[in-house]
Amino acid sequence: MTRSIAQMLEAHPLFADLPDDAADLVAGCARNVAFEAGAKLIVEGDAADTFYLVRRGRVAIEVHVPGRGPVVLETVGAGAIVGWSWLVPPYRWTFDARAIEPVGAIAIDGACLRAKAQAEPAFGFALLTRISVELLARLQATRMRLLDLYGVRRDR
Repeated sequence: MTRSIAQMLEAHPLFADLPDDAADLVAGCARNVAFEAGAKLIVEGDAADTFYLVRRGRVAIEVHVPGRGPVVLETVGAGAIVGWSWLVPPYRWTFDARAIEPVGAIAIDGACLRAKAQAEPAFGFALLTRISVELLARLQATRMRLLDLYGVRRDR
């Protein structure tokens, strides 16, 4: 059975429990995409015009470290959001995102979604609140990883 973009959006945690018309509103900004293992979804420094809702597969979020090359900050899978930089000027990616296995995702045009959120303030607030919750969870997870890596060990 083929599902519409709106149905796929309704199934994603970001849009779950939003009013029924929210998925239809966003669907006009979205398309279904697939990436082979090794393909880049996002390239640091490029225009942040699209973000991704991962439906299947895994994506490595990476930064380039001079002298070391790419370093994986986090690996995300189904249900994750990949990309935040479309939300704030100057709308440029600050990291790379690479498929580490075949990935199916919903690509959402950031400018289109920003315009719809501005035109529908209640929708925009609900969306920003949900994205903020996810962003905070990612920052907390990063904090915990940094504590594991660089925390002071008291047993020495």
